[in-house]
Amino acid sequence: MACLALLLPLLLSATPPRPRIAPEARVDARRYDAFWLWAGVRPQPVLAGARRIYLLHGAVVDGDVPRLIAQRPAVPRIGHADVWMVLRVETLAWNPQIHAQLLAALERWRRAGNRVAGVQIDFDARTRHLARYAAFLRTLRGHIPARYRLGITGLLDWSANGDPEGLQQLAGVVDEVVLQIYQGRHVIPGYGAYLAKLDRLRVPFRIGLLQGGEWTPPPGLATNPHFEGYVVFLLNP
Repeated sequence: MACLALLLPLLLSATPPRPRIAPEARVDARRYDAFWLWAGVRPQPVLAGARRIYLLHGAVVDGDVPRLIAQRPAVPRIGHADVWMVLRVETLAWNPQIHAQLLAALERWRRAGNRVAGVQIDFDARTRHLARYAAFLRTLRGHIPARYRLGITGLLDWSANGDPEGLQQLAGVVDEVVLQIYQGRHVIPGYGAYLAKLDRLRVPFRIGLLQGGEWTPPPGLATNPHFEGYVVFLLNP
C-alpha cells in the first residue's frame, strides 16, 4: 500500500489534463436565432424567439426504387419564423414520384400558414464529386417553384479541398450553404484549419453549430462578404 501511495501522485502527474473549454466557447442556443429541429428532438423554449427554423420533413432513402419517407407525423404550424423544409438524402437518383411528393409537402406546409422559405438538402456529397452534386441541384431547382429558395448543408472539407470549378457551379445554383462543424453529436477536431480557407467559397453561407459544442470563430469570419450567420443543431437535454 505504501508503494501504491508513492506511485499514485506520479501516475496522476503523468496523465495530461484534459483541455478545459471556457463557457463562452460553448454554443449557448439562447444567443442564436436559427435552429435545426430534427426527428426525435423535443422543441425547446429558444424556438419561440427563432427567426428561422430548419425542420426535418423526411428522408430520401436508397433501394431498388428510391423513395421519400416522411418522418414528421403532422404538418407544422409555425407563424413567427421562416421555415425551411429539410430532406435527409441518401441517393441522388430521384424519380418523378419523389419530386411530386416534395412539391405536395411544400404546398401543405404553405397552406397551413407556415412562412416556407425553401428546401434544404442534407446530403454528404464527397468533395471530389461537387460538380456532379451541382448538376443534381440544378435539376432540382428546375422542379421547385420560384417562390422557394434552395439550400444545402456542406462538409467542412469543401472549403479546404473542394474543386474550385465544382464550388463555382454550386454558387450558380443554391441560395445558401450551411457548413457543419460537427459530425453526428460531436464537434470535428481541428475545424478551425478547415474554416481558414472560407474565402474559396463564393456562395452565401452559414456555419452549422452543435448545441453545447465548442465554437471559436476564425479570424475574418465576421467580415467575409458571404457569411450570413449561424444555425444551431438542437439536442435533447
